[in-house]
Amino acid sequence: MPEVLTYLERLREIALDQHGFVTAAQAVAEGIPKTELPKLAARERIERVAHGVYRVPQVPTTPYDNWALAVLWTGAPEACLSHETALAAWDVTDVNPNRIHVTINRARRLRRTGGEQYAIHHRDLHPSQRTWWQAIPITNLPTTIADCIETGTPTHLVRQAIERGGRTSLLPAADRDPLTRLLEERDGGA
Repeated sequence: MPEVLTYLERLREIALDQHGFVTAAQAVAEGIPKTELPKLAARERIERVAHGVYRVPQVPTTPYDNWALAVLWTGAPEACLSHETALAAWDVTDVNPNRIHVTINRARRLRRTGGEQYAIHHRDLHPSQRTWWQAIPITNLPTTIADCIETGTPTHLVRQAIERGGRTSLLPAADRDPLTRLLEERDGGA
C-alpha cells in the first residue's frame, strides 16, 4: 500500500532543501491546493513570512535564512543572490552589505510589498554565471566581482575579493586579469 503524505509533510519535504521555506507556487506544483496554505497558517502549522512564502517551523533555522527568503520572495525562478551579498557569501572580502542583493531577469517586474531590505537588480544571466551556495542560487565569483565593479563597490573591497578569490578555485586565473583591468578602468587607471 502506498504511503499517503499529509499536506504538511509534503510542504516539509520542499522546505528541507530551502532553509525551511516553501512558496505558494511550489505547493500548488506539488498538488497542494493554494487554499490549504492559509488554513495551515491559521492553525500555526506553517508561518506566512512574505507574499507567497511560508516557513515550515519543523525545519531548523540557519544563519542564511534571510538570504534564502530574499530569493524566494521575488517569485522569480531565475532569482539569485548577487553583488555585495554574493561577495559576502563567497567570504573573499570584509564587505558588510546593508541590503540583500538579488538579481532577476531584465523583463521581470516585481509588484510585491515587503522587499524594503532587498536591492533588486535586473540582468539576464547566462546559466554559467549562476551556481549554488548553501542551497541558495547565487552568481559565481567572477560575475559577482564584475557586478560589484559596475555598481560602485569600494575599490579596496573589490581588490581584496580579486586577491583572496584568486587564491581559490572560485576565481580562475583567466578571470583575474580582466577583472583587474575593469576595476582600473572604472577608477580612471588608478
